[in-house]
Amino acid sequence: MKRINPREARRMMQRMGMSMGAMPDVEQVILKTGTKEIIIENPEVAVMEVQGQKIFQVTGERIVEKAVEKPFKILEEDVQLVATQAKVSLEEARAALEQTKGDLAQAILLLSQTK
Repeated sequence: MKRINPREARRMMQRMGMSMGAMPDVEQVILKTGTKEIIIENPEVAVMEVQGQKIFQVTGERIVEKAVEKPFKILEEDVQLVATQAKVSLEEARAALEQTKGDLAQAILLLSQTK
């Protein structure tokens, strides 16, 4: 099998519409999912562009994973439903929903038990 020197490889890639290079001075890469963050410290990042699409290759020494608590939003309809079901004020219903992190059934039970 014949070896291809780097210059020829670069020319072939350019003819096919591909380009590749390093991304300098990257200090941190953060990947976020719904439940966690993956943090890569002092990474080396290579970028390859193929037909307008960019492909990133990330390598790193120190990788930290941490769980992320998903923020919840309390809807006004939920507050009204809890208030009606538990026969309490809107303020009490909102407080119960905040305490139960938006769980409707748990909020209604909590308010029903405190009566």
